[in-house]
Amino acid sequence: MVFLRSPLGQDPAPVVRGLKVWLRPPVAADYGAWAELRALSREHLKPWEPAWARDELTRSAFRRRLRHYQREAREDLGHAYFIFDNADDRMVGGLTLSGIRRGVTQSASVGYWLGRPFVGAGRMTDAVRAVIPFAFRQLRLHRLEAASMPANTGSIGVLERAGFTREGFARQYLRIDGQWADHILFGLVEDGQPPAEGPRR
Repeated sequence: MVFLRSPLGQDPAPVVRGLKVWLRPPVAADYGAWAELRALSREHLKPWEPAWARDELTRSAFRRRLRHYQREAREDLGHAYFIFDNADDRMVGGLTLSGIRRGVTQSASVGYWLGRPFVGAGRMTDAVRAVIPFAFRQLRLHRLEAASMPANTGSIGVLERAGFTREGFARQYLRIDGQWADHILFGLVEDGQPPAEGPRR
């Protein structure tokens, strides 16, 4: 793992490296690539995400998003990353560690999205696998949680290949695309690391 200087002039921002991708916190200069990829992938992402705001892809909305990410990181409540391809440094998606809980829990929730042109080449599996050691060693978390809608077989495959275990089923767990949706719950604890290398799809 290497470190880049934070755009806020604070502590260096961690860069997490996988075999196919690398991840770093978002910066203002990412707006163009982010907005283009999200717009191109709207129909692909819409069924699996909260309803998009009317100004979702505007520069002002992106600035608000950045301020939220930076505040969450400062307060140790969450960490957001954009994902870039190792081959050409193109942005391919994003990943968040959110809802960090300390004390006796030491846990966080993993969420992610992948742009439509990059589906099916193992990039998201690689990104999740890469961030797991960072979460356990640098952030000193003990447990990671994730949730996927039953129909989202791609996301379920990512979690299972990254070593997560199915732990339960939550009815109407999250409001997705304007509707309350059931989710399968997954978990991974530190003593389960590192996951065995398996097929990358």
